[in-house]
Amino acid sequence: MAVKVRLVNVSKYFDGNKVLDRINLEIEEGELFFLLGPSGCGKTTCLRLIAGFYRPDEGEIYFGDRLMNDVPPHKRNTGMVFQNYALWPHMTVYQNVEYGLAVRKIPKAQRRKMVYEVLRMVHMEEFADRNANQLSGGQQQRVALARALVVRPDVLLLDEPLSNLDAKLRLEMRGELKRIHAESNITTIYVTHDQKEALSMAQRIALMNEGRIVQVGTPREIYTRPINRFAADFIGETNFIAGTLIDRDLKGRAWADTPIGRFETSDLYLDIKPGEKVICSIRPESIALSELREPPPYDLPNRFSVRVISTNYLGNLEEFEVLAEGKQKMKVIVYNPGGVERKPGDLLLATVSPRDVVFLPFEEE
Repeated sequence: MAVKVRLVNVSKYFDGNKVLDRINLEIEEGELFFLLGPSGCGKTTCLRLIAGFYRPDEGEIYFGDRLMNDVPPHKRNTGMVFQNYALWPHMTVYQNVEYGLAVRKIPKAQRRKMVYEVLRMVHMEEFADRNANQLSGGQQQRVALARALVVRPDVLLLDEPLSNLDAKLRLEMRGELKRIHAESNITTIYVTHDQKEALSMAQRIALMNEGRIVQVGTPREIYTRPINRFAADFIGETNFIAGTLIDRDLKGRAWADTPIGRFETSDLYLDIKPGEKVICSIRPESIALSELREPPPYDLPNRFSVRVISTNYLGNLEEFEVLAEGKQKMKVIVYNPGGVERKPGDLLLATVSPRDVVFLPFEEE
């Protein structure tokens, strides 16, 4: 049965260095929850604390209402899938999956039923008698997942499970993992540094950096409403323009002056006051390009001229490096560019909808 997982003020030290700093998380029953962040941010340490491989130096870990700090890994009823699959190459697929049940002394007839149930779930039943070392990487990953699922864990822990697969297989396995999670309804905690993996699969994400939780939310929330520069920059791509907030109203609209013109947002969701410095974040795909027939009217916000520096045509999209108002380099992505060809040196008009402009607290790079 799926359980809720809670971390309360959890800290962890290695050799006197604080690797995790007062982590607070609530992961709901049956949730597909991602720990996302750059290498060394503490996400795998966090996963290993939940698994019981490490003990927290401060704070508490709960499964439901049960305090788990002193519960050893083999008594936590978790299943874990590692980057390297960790299968026994001399054993068959069936034997690899059955092993955990044998250790638990499940009767043989029941073991067989449980193994084939989970092999069907991961679409590997026809490979039951094949040795693990005869399988492709994607097949081995499915077997590792089946081995973790067969013991019917309360919590499933996935440590960058797709990192060793090629790009095409990773895409396929993302869909398979979502399907398997939906069928099993097990509380699942998934560690990755791959932003697209997290955005495409997670129900919620905890974005981590330097041992701390930066932001928790749905993929859409974190992408469209980041709380600081790191969150905006780590999830996807964005352009940053420094400026000063000049006004805001009670409806959430706000305006900022920048070196390339005035910008308006329709949703200032952070506590920034007029007169304070801001960082204006604009995603490359939210910038529209059109012909510049006359200088942009500078009394209107979110309009500025750009000169094309370089282009990268990819068929379904085209990437542009541009110089805005002769002062700031920016990236623009145009989807479905069609037959209109724009070349280095072209002067164009750039416009952005207020809903796509995000004002963030000012931070030095």
